[in-house]
Amino acid sequence: MKLFRTFVTAAMLLVSPSAWAIDPLYQPQMERLAEIMGSLYFLQPLCQAGTTDWRAQMEDLINLDEPDEDRRQRLAGAFNGGYTAFARFHHACTPAAKEALTRLLTEAEQVARDIHTRFAE
Repeated sequence: MKLFRTFVTAAMLLVSPSAWAIDPLYQPQMERLAEIMGSLYFLQPLCQAGTTDWRAQMEDLINLDEPDEDRRQRLAGAFNGGYTAFARFHHACTPAAKEALTRLLTEAEQVARDIHTRFAE
């Protein structure tokens, strides 16, 4: 038992205090929404002239949520991951890129509605 306590104490010292913070219940949905918005930021200018600035929308969303630095970095990382995932394979607007854009817009709307319905009210 004494060895176990020593191990737990040592492990707690290795973990940064920010890792002790508890994420809000909607964090997985926020990260998915950030990833989708990053993908849209890449695909929309490729396939259609859009008036939505997905990067600015993401910045507003993060600012409204007021996350700690760890969560802010994870949301930004998800956004960047969504962008680079599509940038690797799409260099022109193809039927597949158009389909992805349509599906991502639909999913973004669903995820945003789900977050609002489940956690904002």
